[in-house]
Amino acid sequence: MDIVQAMKVFARVVETNSFTRAAETLDMPRARVTVTVQALEARLKTRLLQRTTRSLNLTPDGAAYYERCVRVLADIDDIESSLLGKQRTPRGRLRVDMPGALGRLVVMPALGSFHEQYPEIDLVLGLGDKPLDLVQEGIDCVVRIGTLQDSSLVARRIGIYQAVTVASPAYLQEAGTPETLAELVNHRTVNYYWSRTGRIMPLTFEANGEVVEVKMRGSIAVNDAEAYLGSALNGFGIVQGARFMALPYLESGALVEILAQWKPTPLPISAVYPHNRHLSSSVRAFIDWITGLLRDSPLFASTPEVDARCRPTSIDAQDAGATGSAGDEAEPIV
Repeated sequence: MDIVQAMKVFARVVETNSFTRAAETLDMPRARVTVTVQALEARLKTRLLQRTTRSLNLTPDGAAYYERCVRVLADIDDIESSLLGKQRTPRGRLRVDMPGALGRLVVMPALGSFHEQYPEIDLVLGLGDKPLDLVQEGIDCVVRIGTLQDSSLVARRIGIYQAVTVASPAYLQEAGTPETLAELVNHRTVNYYWSRTGRIMPLTFEANGEVVEVKMRGSIAVNDAEAYLGSALNGFGIVQGARFMALPYLESGALVEILAQWKPTPLPISAVYPHNRHLSSSVRAFIDWITGLLRDSPLFASTPEVDARCRPTSIDAQDAGATGSAGDEAEPIV
């Protein structure tokens, strides 16, 4: 048997906690996945998985074998990468998930250059902000915005998200233009709520070196970035969204930036992946590509001034001054 392939199949079954999901993510028939794991157990003369109709659990031997598999597969990938170098072309199916607006407005228009560089990668791009279990759903990498907490994931900063406070000229003519944060109490907003928790997201501003949260009254709440910005265009109130989305409307005059002296705190944009899964050449290629894409845009690029104001990439970075583990804490409007 192909022991390396068997180890890959076994590891994916463990990570997805399902023979069916493992088969889907590996693009293999389910029966072949089952036979491969059975053959691996026969070769090792030990049971690796305890199977019931409702659950799938590692045996003690299976848990130890899985940890060794992950390290061996990572070593194999590193050896191949170092020996083959540029001769090795990243290939295969790559599943990536990212916020919808960022994907539609920034990444999708540039995908032609990605496929020119990596024609043998089959990219499966998910757009949305629903909670995801990367391991169980077989997702190789996600792009997330905000400070990250989940210690089972690793984050690499690829850009910086900047927000802007805006309203339409019609709204400002009707309600007046606020000159201070205190005046926001007399204004209305369209609230944005977090899909994960249903919690309303306050407007945030930097004032005297501190982050100030402002909750405003609003009779409408949405959980979609484009609907949120559209509500401002339609005169429903003051909103605070992504600068890369608002820029065309600011340039045309359809939206007006307000309270510019109190800017929202910049947030890190991170590529996130499970720490216990070896980083394949296709994942490396995508992360390098999207890092370059964002770095080349002034809307996402880092500067010393922006870096000084940006929130940490992870809780570990906040505590220890270094980029570390990742998961979502902040959920900006993208």
